[in-house]
Amino acid sequence: MNPLLDCAKAAAHEAATVILSYYNTELDIMEKSSNNLVTRADLESEERIVSSIKKMFPGHSFLAEENHPAKRGTSEHLWIIDPLDGTTNFAHGIPHFCISIAYAHHGKIKMGLVYDPLRKEWFSAIAGEGAFLNDIKIGVSQCGALNQSVIATGFYYDRGALMEKTMDTIHALLKQNIRDIRRTGSAALDMCWVACGRFDGYFEYRLFPWDFSAAMLIVSEAGGVCVDKTGRPLGVHSENVVASNATISKDFFKIVEWRD
Repeated sequence: MNPLLDCAKAAAHEAATVILSYYNTELDIMEKSSNNLVTRADLESEERIVSSIKKMFPGHSFLAEENHPAKRGTSEHLWIIDPLDGTTNFAHGIPHFCISIAYAHHGKIKMGLVYDPLRKEWFSAIAGEGAFLNDIKIGVSQCGALNQSVIATGFYYDRGALMEKTMDTIHALLKQNIRDIRRTGSAALDMCWVACGRFDGYFEYRLFPWDFSAAMLIVSEAGGVCVDKTGRPLGVHSENVVASNATISKDFFKIVEWRD
């Protein structure tokens, strides 16, 4: 058993207990911006995760969505945490959200864990050891052509240029006669669903490292391809994601590539 993964699982289990205690209850919803929500569940989940990890690794650093804004990639041992990915879904009682925990060593992701507490699905990966769903090895889809694919996407909170670009890309994908588009509201789960073959590809033009770091490793270890919107390899300094199986990756990227 890998001690990093064991630690992440224990922390995620504690956080899930917090999150589910608030689910479908009357919440105090706070707004970071008009479309960017945070709840007490987010805050308490993050504190529970950080506290749990510190017990085992007291000298490690944290980059977490709510309260631990460490500089990206500057720590030898860095935990990258989204305590509740899909907060808007959660706040509205939509059953699609997760906990995401990654560990990076000198800026390289070495362990990733994404936990869907409602479906009780544990997606995990250790660098070089494959990707797993509930301890069963997974791989990306065998979809061989873009016109046979189901693609997921997401929108940043900005309702201006980024939204327009995303809509233009969706239009271009539909003109390629893909099977369909999905927008679920959780980047980490979207990417894990690429890793296990439920989706064939995913793109989003504005994200943060806590949104994708764990899932990035899971997709890669499942045989998928992860790059940014300009085609560069994905890393903790990236701010957007294009992920797919290897077969459609070139054709998919031609459509979603960001061209200024």
